[in-house]
Amino acid sequence: MTTEASPRGIGFDRDRLTHLLADYGVYAAIVVLVAVNTALAPHFLSLDNLRVQLFQAVPVLVVALGMALVIGTEGIDLSVGAVIALASALIPLYLGYGPWPAIGMAVLGGIASGLVGGSLVAFARVQPIVATLALMIGLRGFAVILNGATAKPVNDPTILALGLDSWLGLPAMAWLAAVALAVVAFVVRRTTFGRQLTAIGDNRPASALAGLPVRRVLLTVYLISGVLAACAGVLVVGHGGYADPANYGLDYELAAITAVVVGGTPLSGGKVRVLGTAAGALFMQLIEATLIQHNVKSSYEQMIEAVIIVAAVYAARGRAAR
Repeated sequence: MTTEASPRGIGFDRDRLTHLLADYGVYAAIVVLVAVNTALAPHFLSLDNLRVQLFQAVPVLVVALGMALVIGTEGIDLSVGAVIALASALIPLYLGYGPWPAIGMAVLGGIASGLVGGSLVAFARVQPIVATLALMIGLRGFAVILNGATAKPVNDPTILALGLDSWLGLPAMAWLAAVALAVVAFVVRRTTFGRQLTAIGDNRPASALAGLPVRRVLLTVYLISGVLAACAGVLVVGHGGYADPANYGLDYELAAITAVVVGGTPLSGGKVRVLGTAAGALFMQLIEATLIQHNVKSSYEQMIEAVIIVAAVYAARGRAAR
């Protein structure tokens, strides 16, 4: 009897560990990273360093919030980096009308991108990776055509304030990201749309048979992703002080996907972990800061990120197989 009970006990422990890693591993990893960095460099916990880390992490977090909704429907949005580039190209073009019309045009660009990508996925039934890959390529080229080959300075105080100012000691963009985080969390957890989103990601054919508005929900999540990416583009321009669509937004789609997956949202859809996504964005920023602090080359950083992604996907897969 003892011999038979032991394997079951071991199996349960392994499943339990996989469950805990998928749900809470990113939080534990953040604690470990902060502890290690603080031990090696006591100034790591200073307010100045915290502000630097937030300035770097917030644009990725804003993009990742939209990406989490898309992945929750078992989709993907590779166009978010190009939407950032498009937003940065539109701001200087319309800045002569004032900062808010320029920001409005940047957001409108994100809306247009989301509508095109969402329509291709929801109505034309193009695979999300194909539809958004085409957008990624086309939008960046269009952004470079609009802006020209060289970066253009942006000196408007309102836009610079969004990217550089601090409120109560923390970056203004961090407070704005907190509002976006709260809104997305509320939508996912407390609204009919959030329940429809996860149901569609869990089983799209069954959701359609049950009468859920599958096409409308798919169109909406890509629209939200485009809007949030455009907002991130405004923050990036405000922080950098210039518009450079040839370089802005590069690899943001990969960073956002990484944050979402590390945060516990499975690529198979059916679940959205909003707080986990925020923790994932912060964790990846801490990884980058740690490696930079110890003069580790960027190529090694990319290899470490790849290992982290594989580990996160494996943990999520192991949990789903239970």
